[in-house]
Amino acid sequence: MSLDAFIADLDALVADATSKFAAAADAAALEAARVEFLGAKSGKLKDAQKGLGAVGKDDKPAAGKKFNEVKQAIEAAFAAAQDRSTSGEGVAATGPAFDPSQPGTRHRLGHLHPLTQTIEELKDIMGRLGFTVAHGPEIEDERHNFEALNIPKAHPARDPLENFYLAVAGKVHGASVQGSGLNANPEPRTPNPELLLRSQTSTVQIRVMEAQQPPVRIISLGRVYRPDDADATHYPMFHQIEGLLIDKHVTMADLKSTLRLFAGSYFGGEVHIRFRPSFFPFTEPSVEVDMQWNDRWIEMGGAGMVDPNVLRAVGYDPEQVSGFAFGLGVERVCARRHQVTDIREFYRNDVRFLEQF
Repeated sequence: MSLDAFIADLDALVADATSKFAAAADAAALEAARVEFLGAKSGKLKDAQKGLGAVGKDDKPAAGKKFNEVKQAIEAAFAAAQDRSTSGEGVAATGPAFDPSQPGTRHRLGHLHPLTQTIEELKDIMGRLGFTVAHGPEIEDERHNFEALNIPKAHPARDPLENFYLAVAGKVHGASVQGSGLNANPEPRTPNPELLLRSQTSTVQIRVMEAQQPPVRIISLGRVYRPDDADATHYPMFHQIEGLLIDKHVTMADLKSTLRLFAGSYFGGEVHIRFRPSFFPFTEPSVEVDMQWNDRWIEMGGAGMVDPNVLRAVGYDPEQVSGFAFGLGVERVCARRHQVTDIREFYRNDVRFLEQF
């Protein structure tokens, strides 16, 4: 091949490539044109490079120089078309052009569950009253859940129908039926007398008092479990906040003042507290706590002075120290504040309901 013919072919290649890059209507067409001319295996520029071998030996330097110029020209034409595609000029862009002067798109963000919000706010309120947060296990033994709280073995609160005792699988011929694939009738599940899902957060108070000498000033918040039928005011799993103060010369007046300050801080405004006589095994005297809010008396939970037997069970001397304890349902507190009539709404995971909080 003569040098003139090789140069003519290269000039035609540049013109063809430039034309097709400029005519590409969108990013897909531009990519197709790139592959056609600049493809590493079958591009036209690659084919043109093979033509260098057919040029005479004396003309090779000039032919090589021309080829490099053509290659740079085609790559420059592609880069220019690519810039137009990015800026939205000429070639259609794959998406809307970025305009830095426009406000950004606000992303939809989640937020804390209303019960979690309530728990965090209760921690803050009681923290300002001098109480620290204590934690304990949700799987408890009978001593901490009952005996140390002055609940004897014959007490109806310990009935298996009133608690979630942990069960063990029945055995057949020494082999476990559960998960074995045997077609046999296992023995009925029997409760493990040692372990159960805690039915109250008072268990945390026992654990703290066992490890700490007075004064004690704590709150415990967490899940508790009772086999209640779910309805507007009950659920088999719910949350409690329990407060405990043990020190010298603690009286019912201290309990009432603490609950009044707590209620006023959470509900806002002037909240009145009244006590109604009641009975709990771990407090003596015991009271039901009512709060007057929006001109209504609302039952919020139980409270009382810690029973001397409970103090003795953890090694305290009831002649030297006294204390009060109270327990309130977090769901009930949250529902009253937000005018929710059915606590089951908190667990249905309906975003339309939850996003209101």
